[in-house]
Amino acid sequence: MTTTVPTPPATPLPPLRGADWLLAHDPRLRLLAAGLFALVVVSLNQLSSSGAALALALGLTVAARLDARALARRLLALTGFLLIMLLTLPFTTPGTSWFTLGSLSASTAGRDLALLILCKATAVMLTLTILVGTLDPLAFAQALGRLGVPHRLTQLLLLTIRQIHLIDAESIRLRQALRARAFVPRTDWQTWRTYGWLIGMLLVRSFARAERLLEAMRCRGFRGRFYRLDTPTWRTADSLAALGWLLLLGGLLWFDQHADVQALGAML
Repeated sequence: MTTTVPTPPATPLPPLRGADWLLAHDPRLRLLAAGLFALVVVSLNQLSSSGAALALALGLTVAARLDARALARRLLALTGFLLIMLLTLPFTTPGTSWFTLGSLSASTAGRDLALLILCKATAVMLTLTILVGTLDPLAFAQALGRLGVPHRLTQLLLLTIRQIHLIDAESIRLRQALRARAFVPRTDWQTWRTYGWLIGMLLVRSFARAERLLEAMRCRGFRGRFYRLDTPTWRTADSLAALGWLLLLGGLLWFDQHADVQALGAML
């Protein structure tokens, strides 16, 4: 009796699918909105306006109705970096003492700076995940091409994403083969040699998969471009959404400058 081994997923991250109102918008609008939001948030200087940007990103997250578990997995890498920053910045930034921990003194300026970076980084990451992370790779590459990015660059990006998925799938298969042969990693020469063979086989088999992918593309008449039958078009709803987004970003900039003036007046 033959046992069929299930094919591992193409990517270790589960796919994200947003709400219908988000998927209905043109991918170009979503790319431009995410880029402008990132530029505006990075330029904010006040903690209050950065908190408002984070609240806007959280509201967008709730409205997009993403899978909470899949979203949390994408935020794990950023969370680890931010945790290190939150623990070190108050002790490495000079300023008025906030509290002391033995011979170390934490400053209020470091605390405020850590909170500022936390709000800005989380807001940008959430917005990019919602607006760009819900695009499939082909729609993402075509949207870049329609925005003026050279088509060779977009094809390279698309094929790189596909190759990363292939390498991950081959890695999962090889690790399953090791576990089926009762491999237990240890700190000995046999383990390091096994890992060396694993990396070598991963590269060889990934290269073979890439060649089969190229042959399949040629058999289907690939002539240097990827085409979609459902190419999105810019609609009136996209123009209205772009106008509303610009108003929100302008409000963030105005609030940041207004908060700066209020803080200066309080100091005087």
